[in-house]
Amino acid sequence: MQRTTHEQRTGELPDPGKGRGSGVVPVLAFAGITVAVMQTLLVPVIKDLPALLGTDPANATWVMTATLLAGAVATPIMGRLGDLYGKRRMLLSSLAVMVVGSLICASTDDLVVMITGRALQGFAMGAIPLGIGIMRDVLPREKLGSAMALMSSSIGVGGGLALPAAALVAQHADWHALFLASAGLGVLAMTLTVLVVPESALRAPGRFDLPGALGLSLGLVCLLLPVTKGSDWGWTSPLTLGLIAASLVILVLWGLFELRSPAPLVDLRTSARREVLLTNLVSIMVGVAFYAVSLVLPQLLQLPSSTGYGLGQSMVVAGLCVAPLGLTMMFVAPLYARLSARRGPKTTLILGMLVIALGYGAGLGLMSAPWQTVVIAVVLGAGIGLAYSSLPALIIGAVDASETGAANGLNTLMRSIGTSLSSAVIGMVLANTSVRAGGVNVPSMEGFRTSFMIATGAVLAGLVLASFLPSPRPERPVLMASSAGDARAASPSVAESAAVSAPERRTAAPSSADGTRPSP
Repeated sequence: MQRTTHEQRTGELPDPGKGRGSGVVPVLAFAGITVAVMQTLLVPVIKDLPALLGTDPANATWVMTATLLAGAVATPIMGRLGDLYGKRRMLLSSLAVMVVGSLICASTDDLVVMITGRALQGFAMGAIPLGIGIMRDVLPREKLGSAMALMSSSIGVGGGLALPAAALVAQHADWHALFLASAGLGVLAMTLTVLVVPESALRAPGRFDLPGALGLSLGLVCLLLPVTKGSDWGWTSPLTLGLIAASLVILVLWGLFELRSPAPLVDLRTSARREVLLTNLVSIMVGVAFYAVSLVLPQLLQLPSSTGYGLGQSMVVAGLCVAPLGLTMMFVAPLYARLSARRGPKTTLILGMLVIALGYGAGLGLMSAPWQTVVIAVVLGAGIGLAYSSLPALIIGAVDASETGAANGLNTLMRSIGTSLSSAVIGMVLANTSVRAGGVNVPSMEGFRTSFMIATGAVLAGLVLASFLPSPRPERPVLMASSAGDARAASPSVAESAAVSAPERRTAAPSSADGTRPSP
């Protein structure tokens, strides 16, 4: 009995033979795609939101901002709750909150009620790191790499697929139908999760750090709020600068508190390790690159051809042209698994970043026809898919299994910060370079190209950071054998490539006579 408890609490991987089969992967991926849809659900009707909600454009943007803020706050919190109390249980809770939020939005035209519902929808973003944690706990090692790649890419897959689907619904039905559809997807995802996904027996020691959760939430809101609303408020306004200063103070105090806490929400000592810190910084850069194309291509496609550079496509056609971005991310998951098994996740991350840079570089000259935007979407989707797939493998290889949910939650948060920065910076660029057409201001070609150059710069910065990640160590896979001495850990697998970058602290851990390792 003692040994079972030891295995569940010290971060050892459970016996992979205990998983329930391949049905877990598509169900968890579907859940991830479902919650990711919430981020782009209203993109097709965003320009009509002020009229639909009877408010001015500045207030209408809160409908999008609320989802982003709630998602950023939820990811590390739900990841930690999953480590403590069960990842499947928290996944179902996340989906249930999303369904409630969708039903609230489907039944109202009031701005405040709509913002509340959208915040509840965004809170479900915690499902993605929870899904990655479940996969680590219950899947056989040979399936882990491609499964995590698919789950990590679900952010882009959901966002890409939602654009044409939401545009089709918005064009032919009442816009509230978008929320009814999202509620239906949430109920389906919950049902499939109950039927197919097992609960992991792995639990982290300690208790939930409520003060730490509140402190992090307040700090993130004070940071992301001026980032997303700075263009409306003014970047040098007292409110913007005051919130940024407050966020720095709050996050520093929060960090000092977490370092002293016996059961912190985020283990900052673990997060400060080179492999974890660099991976999280690269995640911000990938988030910037991902969101840039999502902002530029739909606008370019829908601008009237009378501008001289707009492609004059309908909302639905524009969504279909951008959809390959998400589809390609989904299809590169098996390719990532093979590459990572041979070369390790660091190599696939660098390769993905190079492909993204190539896509944006080519995009500077491929903006004159709809088919060219499809090419850009495919190339960028392949690169972003490889990069996104590598991130959880690098994180999982650097932390104990009992920290998987919280660590991946923090990594997902870093991507959210990247998308927020991308939205703010590129939104400012497009606004400041806009031109008059038909009596209104519209984005210019100069603004589109500048946005692509910003994304390219972010990718190059990410490449530099990724080059400093630790190189794989060949002896690490053998040390990842389970406490029962599972010989399967010594065979080539994708899970090994995720593990090779684990910290030397754990690599050097001695083994006891019965094959178990002492708790770190």
